[in-house]
Amino acid sequence: MYNPKSEEAGEFISCQEILDTLDYARRVKDDMSVVNGILEKARETKGLTHREASVLLACNNEDKVNEIFDLAFDIKQQFYGNRIVLFAPLYLSNYCVNGCLYCPYHHGSDIPRKKLSQDEIRAETIALQNMGHKRLAVEAGEDPVNNPIEYILESLQTIYGVRHKNGAIRRVNVNIAATTVENYRKLHDAGIGTYILFQETYDRAGYEELHPSGPKHNYAYHTEAMDRAMRGDIDDVGLGVLFGLENYACEFAGLLMHAEHLEASFGVGPHTISVPRVKPAQGVDPASFDGGVSDELFAKIAACIRIAVPYTGMIISTREGQSVREKLLRLGVSQISGASRTSVGGYVENPEEDTRQFEVSDTRTLDEVIKWLIDLDYVPSFCTACYRAGRTGDRFMELCKSKQILNCCHPNALMTLKEYLMDYAAPQTLGAGEKLIEREIGAIPKEKVRDLVRKNLVNIQNGQRDFRL
Repeated sequence: MYNPKSEEAGEFISCQEILDTLDYARRVKDDMSVVNGILEKARETKGLTHREASVLLACNNEDKVNEIFDLAFDIKQQFYGNRIVLFAPLYLSNYCVNGCLYCPYHHGSDIPRKKLSQDEIRAETIALQNMGHKRLAVEAGEDPVNNPIEYILESLQTIYGVRHKNGAIRRVNVNIAATTVENYRKLHDAGIGTYILFQETYDRAGYEELHPSGPKHNYAYHTEAMDRAMRGDIDDVGLGVLFGLENYACEFAGLLMHAEHLEASFGVGPHTISVPRVKPAQGVDPASFDGGVSDELFAKIAACIRIAVPYTGMIISTREGQSVREKLLRLGVSQISGASRTSVGGYVENPEEDTRQFEVSDTRTLDEVIKWLIDLDYVPSFCTACYRAGRTGDRFMELCKSKQILNCCHPNALMTLKEYLMDYAAPQTLGAGEKLIEREIGAIPKEKVRDLVRKNLVNIQNGQRDFRL
């Protein structure tokens, strides 16, 4: 049930509470009795408060850090197993009226501007389908003239309407600017999956400096976007900050406070939490921001998020290279992008001019990414079954928190992987994937479900598609 107090100008994320949390974490981080007590609570897999998790993040005892990493791995296995969901971003337009200092799309940039027509969106969608993608994340700058909500809604209709020889796009998540309850309801009615919006930074003063102009300058309106989305019937939302802009410990505490607020106000925490870092782009030098996060610290942040919010899906994009992504897969990440292009029209045109929103570090093809995951004993998944079966919001969370979601997701992952192998895989990927599927069927606990999956795998082999539990 919605709590009206959540409308109080973003005060559910108190700057003073963040400072008090960081002070508390500094004072007790070396007290092993406190740290051990928090780790013991974490093993119950019910999550941690932002203060408790901040103590773990601040603790630098080598043995305890290794314990944190091992616990994050164990918790991830309990909730998400060895499945890794794959998706790709689709940039519709880089027109933007905001002045964000870390983004090349900002209003004052001389970056070439482009907005896709519906025919171009259809072509981009087909290009992504030709790779094997089934799940997309739509991205667009904030511009009420060039990118009104009507354009986004029409684009969603276009994407869902493309009929490909190997099946349609099955889920479209949306990452667009904060908007109104009415517009969120329109997005819900258009059949979106998750609504994603990064806070960028929870340091209010820093936020206002980094966003000197445009609608995004309004910290409270941006911070309260998820409340409005929930009131607009969108029950799957995704949080994130851009690590490196400001103090990482401040961002970490604020992010968890936001998750706690959603849980308290709506009974549903974030469906996903993303962990991007500032990356080079046209006119953007990460060194110009003073909140840099090393690879080692980045891994620790991810592990502590997984421990604190065990039910959430964690996302890492192609902002990060192969080695970093590989480490974070073990520590909590359950969704990754593959073969991403961050320029408008990038999948068809691959434009030479630098119109990327950020520099992509992992430039491998989707098939190379899938083969890599298989070799690491992960199950690449294109599953969208929960979304299409109505298992969203509190229905998904009930299954996830009870660790029952694996009963659906593991079989569905195997069946969607089989589809990919039949339709797109290179010979080496096909061979490795078939062996993985045969091994993983044995991990399905119920004989009836194992038999059904085997039957469906034969049907997929024979040309049928889209089986799901």
